[in-house]
Formats: sequence, structure tokens, C-alpha cells
Amino acid sequence: MKYIKYLGGFLLLTIICLPLLSQTKERWKDVNNEYINAHGGGVLFHNGLYYWFGEHRPENGFTTEVGVNCYASSDLQNWTHKGVALAVSEEPGSDIERGCIMERPKVIYNKKTGKFVMWFHLELKGQGYGPARAAVAVSDKPEGPYRFVRSGRVNPGIYPENMPEADRKLTWNMKKYKKWWTPEWYKAVNQGLFVKRDIEGGQMSRDMTLFVDDDGKAYHIYSSEENLTLHIAELTDDYLQHSGRYIRIFPGGHNEAPALFKKDNMYWMITSGCTGWDPNEARMFSASSIGGPWKQHPNPCRGQNSEKTFGGQSTFVLELPENRFI
Repeated sequence: MKYIKYLGGFLLLTIICLPLLSQTKERWKDVNNEYINAHGGGVLFHNGLYYWFGEHRPENGFTTEVGVNCYASSDLQNWTHKGVALAVSEEPGSDIERGCIMERPKVIYNKKTGKFVMWFHLELKGQGYGPARAAVAVSDKPEGPYRFVRSGRVNPGIYPENMPEADRKLTWNMKKYKKWWTPEWYKAVNQGLFVKRDIEGGQMSRDMTLFVDDDGKAYHIYSSEENLTLHIAELTDDYLQHSGRYIRIFPGGHNEAPALFKKDNMYWMITSGCTGWDPNEARMFSASSIGGPWKQHPNPCRGQNSEKTFGGQSTFVLELPENRFI
């Protein structure tokens, strides 16, 4: 369920691709000798403890039957199960009804409100990966329980700040672009084909992460536009909504699994290509401002199986205290 790689002051957490789970012999256990079940998660450091949040995955299938698990550790090696931070609902028709799909949960702490805020990718029960929603929950304690607030598409009725005015005015006949990967299709995607299609109901949000900058501003980074284009969206001061300010980067680049961190005033992001459940080569991007422009770099991974991100996929980067090795 996990893979951790040390990157000189940072930990890159990757998730093992599901078909490989049955083939790998190394499975991490908590202090009670139970397997850690915290897929696609992230880690929050608060008051001397690391809190690892991740989706509880069943032995078979992809639907969420339990919710988001929470584990705590003082040393990043020995983990105690703190329980289910956000449980699925037994209420028929609830956004988080048992059998929905909850993925990539991330938690950040809001110093102004004293609340812990969780965002995750949500698909409604029985609808596959069509809804492509972002969901938010809140708690008074890091381990929860979290109270579900809402879910939906992102920034309905609002265009990205870096989308040219001329592109915003374009109209598209979607029937002309049923065939993907043609030069004409790439050009249309770059000019906002799917942004325009989804403008009224809001932009799609699938694989995602959260990032809190030095000034306390928080950002939601997610794969959008049919997993073709990454978006970086600013959150409101309470971290519970989107402010309406967002950008799109590398249109048509087919990036997912974003993991963002900051070092020496530079923003760095690791992503994955889209190859289903099969691992692929990691990608790295940098920018001097979170609003871009962003530049692509070669695969940052080194060593055996680095060309397949060690059989996993990026999900979160955790900064470690100086001189801390595990």
C-alpha cells in the first residue's frame, strides 16, 4: 500500500499500483500487527506527531466501503491506527454513501480557524469515474472524526486566469473532436475545449493534492479536463471553498497524481503520466511562482525501477526536519 523514497530533506510517498499489490511481499504493518490500509494518502505534522491519512481499500474492487483511515507516528516508522477519520454514510443518496469512490485524501491545518480540513477526490456511488468531484470535510482534531461539508465540480462559471480572452470567446462543436490525439484535437484542448464544455457545471477534479504556502494561502492541485490538464486553484481563507482564482498548466499533457512542495523559494511538482493501473516514468516541474510559468524537467527518480517510479505513483511529498533520516 505504500512506498517511501528519501529525497534529501523530503520524503516522496508513492502508492503501489493495485495489480502489483498481490505480487509484492512487503506490506507495512502498524503497531498492532495489522496491515496499514491508507491508500493514496498524505501526511500532516502537528504537535510532534505525523498523521497519515489514506483511503481504506477493500481486498477487491475500487469502491469505498469504510472511508478514510488515520494513523499516527512520532518517527515515521511505527504507526498507530487512530481510527476512521471520515466514514462513509449509510444514508441512501448521500454524496459519500457506502460504495462511492473516495481517493487521494489530504489534510491541512488552518491556523486562523483552528480547524483541520480534508479534501479528496470523490465519485458518486454507481457512476464510475464520471462525476469527477472535489469533496471537503472538517474536524476540530487531526485524527477526526471529520464532518463532511460538500462535494462538487470546481469553480463553476469561472475561467482560468491564464486562459486568453480570445480562447474564452471560442465556441466548440464537440462532435468534431470525438477522435483524440490528432493535431486539431491537441490545438483545441490547448485552447480550452474541455474548459468551455464544463464551464457551467464546473471543472473536473480527479487525482489531487493540497499545498499550504509560506503566507498561509492554500491551494488545491488536481487533474482536470478528462485527466489531460492540471489545474492549480486557490482556496478561501478558511480552506473550505475555492476562491475562484485558478490556472491551468500543460494543457493536453496527460498528467495525474500531482505532489507539490517548495524548496529555496522554488515550487516543485512531481506527477505521473496516465497509463491506467500500470506504473510509468515520473515527471517533474518547477516554477518560481505558484502561478507559473511552469517548466518541465527530466524524471527525478534514480535507481532500480526508477523508469517506472519504483512500481508506484506519486501521491505526496513530506518535508523532514534537518538531519532526519529514516
